[in-house]
Amino acid sequence: MKALDRPVWSSLITHHAPLAEGGAMARRYQRDVNLFASASDDGAEARRALKALVAPDERVFVLQVPPIVVPCGLKALKRAMGVQMLAETPISPVPAGPGEIVALTDADAPDMLALATMTEPGPFLARTHAMGRFLGIRLDGRLAAMAGERMHMPGFTEVSGVCTHPDFRGQGLARRLSAAVAAAIQARGELPFLHAWQSNQPAIDLYHQLGFRLRAEVNVAVLARQ
Repeated sequence: MKALDRPVWSSLITHHAPLAEGGAMARRYQRDVNLFASASDDGAEARRALKALVAPDERVFVLQVPPIVVPCGLKALKRAMGVQMLAETPISPVPAGPGEIVALTDADAPDMLALATMTEPGPFLARTHAMGRFLGIRLDGRLAAMAGERMHMPGFTEVSGVCTHPDFRGQGLARRLSAAVAAAIQARGELPFLHAWQSNQPAIDLYHQLGFRLRAEVNVAVLARQ
């Protein structure tokens, strides 16, 4: 479970090492994959290494259970609290609904980016879909909703990128897709986890209904050069 205290770091040194930049003390995702970065710990050497990964004209997201110590030379543009939830029991079944759940591919990447840009489920860039498997539902020829996988380390995979086009909300699409992604993670012998803003009670309630339980509060910060 300790791997989940620093999920970005745990992911970047294991399953997502091919998508990483950095070294032994700090790493970040490649710039077209995601904005997340992490130091290996909160020591001075690791914080210096994290600062070196941030260019003057960019920002990075840090997410971890321990309080975030901002490296000298960086500043926090935003700080917020989130929750980390884990599903250790089978995901509750969800009734069928409109549209078919399909696996999204590289050919769907422009539609995925457009939907994520509109709905802002979290940092989502041109190659965020390379982080894991994504599922979607198309209605009226449009990508109505999607959900997929983000952080991935031995034994755990994050459910993320859950979003629904405003024209198709209220039909339970996000619930169906979240359940499908989480159930697939469990089927391969891993535990699904996810993050939500602490203030987003509707989302937290939905995930509770699916079988997720609170594991920890998480600290989130958006960092940039001073």
